Amino acid sequence: MSTSPKGRLALVAVREFGSRPFEDVTVGKLAAEAGVTTGALYHHFESKLGLYLFVRRDVERRLLDRMEGAAGAAPRKSEASKVALLVGFDFAVRSDFQRLLGEPPAGAEDDPLVDFLAAQVTPPSRPVGLIVGAAWRAALLAVADGAPPDQARNALRSLAFRGEDSSPGTAE
Repeated sequence: MSTSPKGRLALVAVREFGSRPFEDVTVGKLAAEAGVTTGALYHHFESKLGLYLFVRRDVERRLLDRMEGAAGAAPRKSEASKVALLVGFDFAVRSDFQRLLGEPPAGAEDDPLVDFLAAQVTPPSRPVGLIVGAAWRAALLAVADGAPPDQARNALRSLAFRGEDSSPGTAE
């Protein structure tokens, strides 16, 4: 698919939305970088938002696969969320998705990251998912804005919440 116009648009969009805010990415630049017309973008994705949501869902699925695997492999349930946060952070930084994953999903009604994090506590708690997700995204945006990744990662390490209840944990 990467050599098709749709595939080239998706590849360019991942790079552009990964490193720049949604508002700063233009349809003209996306089309030009992909070597297609803006009409091709509208044909395949209907809008810039449609293209963004297409690549966002793909990147988020890859993120959540890693986070779910890390949480499942954690030695203790109480460590699962912390391990998942760090694995997800490392994936986002290594793949240069800080901006794409650091911003809440534009134009989306759901937020899979928040849902995943909310499910990590017993009983599941949407407020926990929202708060921890916001902190995780803030760490990514700090890196996108020039903060050293190790400092942002260490800040995340100090965040913990227990799997046994929905109250915040203590810092290490």
